[in-house]
Amino acid sequence: MRYISTRGGIAPIRFKDAVMMGLADDGGLLLPESIPTFSDTDLESWRGLSYSQLAFEIISRYVDDIPAADLRRLIDRSYATFSHPEVTPVVRQDGVHILELFHGATLAFKDVALQFLGNLFEYILAERNERLTIVAATSGDTGSAAIHGVRGKQGISIFVMHPEGKTSPVQAMQMTTVLDENVHNIAIEGTFDDCQGIVKALMNDLPFKQRHRLGAVNSINWARVLAQVVYYVYAWLKVAGPAQKVLFSVPTGNFGDIFAGYVAWQMGLPVQQLLLATNENNILTRFINKGDYSIGQVVQTVSPSMDIQVASNFERYLYYLFNGDTVRVGAVFEQLKKEGRIHFADDELARVRRDFCSASVNRVQTLATIGNFYKETGYLLDPHTAVGVKAARDLAAGSTPVVCLATAHPAKFGEAVQEATGQAVPLPPVIQRLSGLPTRCALLPADQQQVRAFIEQRMA
Repeated sequence: MRYISTRGGIAPIRFKDAVMMGLADDGGLLLPESIPTFSDTDLESWRGLSYSQLAFEIISRYVDDIPAADLRRLIDRSYATFSHPEVTPVVRQDGVHILELFHGATLAFKDVALQFLGNLFEYILAERNERLTIVAATSGDTGSAAIHGVRGKQGISIFVMHPEGKTSPVQAMQMTTVLDENVHNIAIEGTFDDCQGIVKALMNDLPFKQRHRLGAVNSINWARVLAQVVYYVYAWLKVAGPAQKVLFSVPTGNFGDIFAGYVAWQMGLPVQQLLLATNENNILTRFINKGDYSIGQVVQTVSPSMDIQVASNFERYLYYLFNGDTVRVGAVFEQLKKEGRIHFADDELARVRRDFCSASVNRVQTLATIGNFYKETGYLLDPHTAVGVKAARDLAAGSTPVVCLATAHPAKFGEAVQEATGQAVPLPPVIQRLSGLPTRCALLPADQQQVRAFIEQRMA
């Protein structure tokens, strides 16, 4: 299996090199040369497998440069840390299936991929006797999950940027209370898009990238997306009969989670459609419903992990939408840079609407969904999951099973949940222990040069 860039500027590379490269050296995103497929017979043979066993069946199709026994150990080690024996259990509530992705170390779906990626990094670095400097941007959950995936690991330093004051208090504490010497938190005076822009600029500075051995844990790293493909298949096996199609409702910010669903679909998973649910930062909903992909201002919401305008992983989908035309991919992002928008042909938009449906859910609707769902079922939704549930209630119809991805534990967004339900959210012990702990975090302007200087100073 070889990996290529969406912009066509690198020679094909192996899986381990793709993991270490993160962002492709030509500024594009890495993808497999072809997507391996599985059959209905394969799917049926997987019923009854544990999560780790299923993960090996899927991930191994993309990896041919790690011995099978080593890959199996990496996967088993990654999911042994989860608090639920099923890792990502599915529960049925009020006519929808909720895929709980919050049973990892930081109570968010990012743990599913970042526990695996942290172990993968450590394995490759030990094999190569190398070091790695991770530079990451987060709207809240990626940062804490990445930190907990690599804290204390040999050969790895991590620098995480989050927008100052724009994460939930719990998200901030989960990052800044980690005092391991290899962990560096940076609060940026700006938005998530500013943080993400700085990461991409540093990654595109090849001398700086090579000098400090920069790597990525954001979903620009292909291994992140690959690990997330697994839980779509796992959920399908729990809710669907042979060859039965399912609709997945995915609260979406950076397009990585829903793109993993698209990959699972292309591999052979029976999917009717992917429902892309956004909050007020609805560039992707405007694109799908109206053909309008134009950048607006980031709005702060009660679902902060989705407070994003420019979704990195959208580029991967465009590669397939443009039938592998890497020149076109590069051209539309130049257009976005110059004009603040991308133009699409009618036939392209028609294809998008076959793949996706979409709805935007505002603050009032989000809080009402949390409150009503709790009254009806006794089940607490976090604000991001509520966006997906509301969108599914509005758009899903018929007898097709609906799976809503629950991307975070409600306790991570206790203020919003309490406002919606009138009741305080019980805090899991892992959050209770954060209160009163010392913190460490640098405050910097949204300036690439100052962040660069900070990294160089700490690395020296």
